[in-house]
Amino acid sequence: MGRAYEVRRASIEKTGAAKAKLYTMYSKEIYGAAKKSTDPEANPTLKRLIEKAKKDQVPSDIIKRAIDKVNSGVDENYLSVRYEGFGPSSSTIIVDCLTDNVNRTIGMVRGAFSKAKAKLGVLGSVSHMYDNLCVISFKGLTEEQTLEALINEEVDVSDIEVEEDLIILYGNPTDLFKIKNAIIKAKEDVVFELDEITMIPHERITLTEEELEQLKKLLTLLEDIEDVHQIYHNVIID
Repeated sequence: MGRAYEVRRASIEKTGAAKAKLYTMYSKEIYGAAKKSTDPEANPTLKRLIEKAKKDQVPSDIIKRAIDKVNSGVDENYLSVRYEGFGPSSSTIIVDCLTDNVNRTIGMVRGAFSKAKAKLGVLGSVSHMYDNLCVISFKGLTEEQTLEALINEEVDVSDIEVEEDLIILYGNPTDLFKIKNAIIKAKEDVVFELDEITMIPHERITLTEEELEQLKKLLTLLEDIEDVHQIYHNVIID
């Protein structure tokens, strides 16, 4: 399986998580993005979040309330914070959070690591073993047509994979919208199956059954924390 398989599976797991947490997290993200501009056409980040929320079946009224909160003058501040750590064997974990109370969040994340007998590291102790990439996948173009579309718009990607009729592009996160626009110009009715900015480990490892259970315990504890937005790790989980 290619790298995109792990990204797709992580996205599926996130979509299948508790709906209340999913809605809350999207509400925070959309609110934060809308503070720059409540017009999706003038705010690409907001537009992308709205599209993702709808794809994850977030009700329209939740999206609307998050944007209306900005229009009403409510001022809330959410910080993006990252925690990095080590699980069983040589496993590594990155935890991205969106919070209005860093002390609360670090306390809960530290507690999860402690309960799972894992070790919380310092910032940068793990992330250097991952690539920060945007990943975009779609159908309807061949590899040659995709490359031609990117060349025509002078857009670079770091890698391209082909899985049957699915094209997967990897690139710099800052080029996400450029890559999508290049593909849209080549195929106006394109539907992006995957549209993520993610962390992909340089290498993936396997764990023993006991070690895997320990890791799963940590992941469950972290997923239960409302402030946790995304979790990345380097373990192959069947």
